[in-house]
Amino acid sequence: MFQLSEINPADKPAFYTALNRQLELLLYGESDLIANMANAASLLYFSLPAINWAGFYLLKDGELVLGPFHGKPACVRIKLGKGVCGTAAASGKIQRVDDVHLFPGHIACDADSRSEIVIPLFAGQKLLGVMDIDSPQTGRFTEEDQAGLEKFTGILLSGLI
Repeated sequence: MFQLSEINPADKPAFYTALNRQLELLLYGESDLIANMANAASLLYFSLPAINWAGFYLLKDGELVLGPFHGKPACVRIKLGKGVCGTAAASGKIQRVDDVHLFPGHIACDADSRSEIVIPLFAGQKLLGVMDIDSPQTGRFTEEDQAGLEKFTGILLSGLI
């Protein structure tokens, strides 16, 4: 049985080292991507402070389709290039948005969201989808969060590369 450890978020490098170690333990011996994404979304949702949504969108037939997540019900389909998730998928670049209301074309799935980070997920050169995390706080995600979450997605996808 997996036991979620309390991690002090004040020291972000230590926090992400511990969070990523928990992800490694959680994924050990399991190769199913959807199952691993479900557990990863849960780990993020219950570990990251000041977030209101954590999950994944998967690329299917040229658009992003809702995958495993924790939080309020979400938009089911997002066109590439639309909103923060679609922009991250189309550009292949991380989108760290301090104020989603200032992001051109932002798609408001949850009116409480104020900031967002979206990380494209690649297996080699193939785009699989994106990891999306929303917060009710403006400016919630820092460069340290981005670095820690990039490592998190690398661990999640390590079995696919």
